[in-house]
Amino acid sequence: MTQPDLKAAIVQDARTGDVLMLAWMDEEAERLTRETGEAHFFSRSRQRLWRKGETSGNTLAVRELRDDCDGDALLLRVDPAGPACHTGTESCFAPWLWRTVSQRALDRPEGSYVAGLLDEGVAGCARKVGEEAVETVVAGLGESDERLVSEVADLWFHTLVLLAARGLDLADVERELERRHRQPSSVTNLG
Repeated sequence: MTQPDLKAAIVQDARTGDVLMLAWMDEEAERLTRETGEAHFFSRSRQRLWRKGETSGNTLAVRELRDDCDGDALLLRVDPAGPACHTGTESCFAPWLWRTVSQRALDRPEGSYVAGLLDEGVAGCARKVGEEAVETVVAGLGESDERLVSEVADLWFHTLVLLAARGLDLADVERELERRHRQPSSVTNLG
């Protein structure tokens, strides 16, 4: 089977400007997207057309569809209804660790440390963050730089697992930090 001519389709959240994903469109996917206002793509692995959200329910309402100057790529500015990434994250371009935690939360593979923590529920995950926070403070006050780095890594990792346990996304934290940065009078201003 010959593969159709495909254009790269960059999908951007119309509200935040965040890049959500990269997919591919053939002529039919582009036509359906323009006609229906919902994002359609061509799956290279399945060699077929698909509507984003057809199985997950996480659709992309297209506000604007633009061609690039060469006519070989498209920009879709969308209003997402749910996460764009199959891992459950808002963006396929989330940091690798967050994508890994999200994928483990979704798949719950046997023997996975993340899945085991999540099986303990939100309270168990929160307790683990508390333990790691104390260990980080102790390391910061009197242990080696290497030990402090190790403890901060543990704290960050377990905090991501807690976010996943609560069904939140790392992007929620990023937005909060951006909001604080824009408020110069805030006590928690980052500037």
